[in-house]
Amino acid sequence: MARLTPIEIPKGVQVTLSKQHVSVKGAKGTMDHNVHPLVELSQEDNQIVFKPRETHMGAVAQTGTVRALLRSMIIGVSQGFEKKLELVGVGYRAAAQGKVLNLTLGFSHPINFKVPEGITIETPSQTEVLVKGVDKQKVGQVAAEIRAFRPPEPYKGKGVKYADEQIVRKEAKKK
Repeated sequence: MARLTPIEIPKGVQVTLSKQHVSVKGAKGTMDHNVHPLVELSQEDNQIVFKPRETHMGAVAQTGTVRALLRSMIIGVSQGFEKKLELVGVGYRAAAQGKVLNLTLGFSHPINFKVPEGITIETPSQTEVLVKGVDKQKVGQVAAEIRAFRPPEPYKGKGVKYADEQIVRKEAKKK
């Protein structure tokens, strides 16, 4: 039976296993997860060990998925996750005011984006937005929602893009 690489528990992170429920607590916050019934978890020394309860491929796949989720939870509560967005375009601005992100993206109206619980948004400059949080999925989802207001267009590259995103440019029509 396949056995996946155990996850090391770093200092300052507390992991509590009770049947099929895992709770991870660290300096940045707390996260909980209900583990799939086909996955067996155990804590040995300073590691979490994963084993599928059955031998079929579904159980092995679930074990790998649970391992990846718990690894992300441990990284999230100890270091946190961050996505950086850039606003490219004349007059495109962002300003964080409490739990609301104000965006000016060339529309006839400003966009007021309510920041979900567990996420913090910072604007180091008018054209940069930092999305931070402990939940990797939530940070990525919020960043994607902000980007969706004005995705980068391929001719001039104007819009909201991820900091590491490469925009493939198109050539304008020729007569």
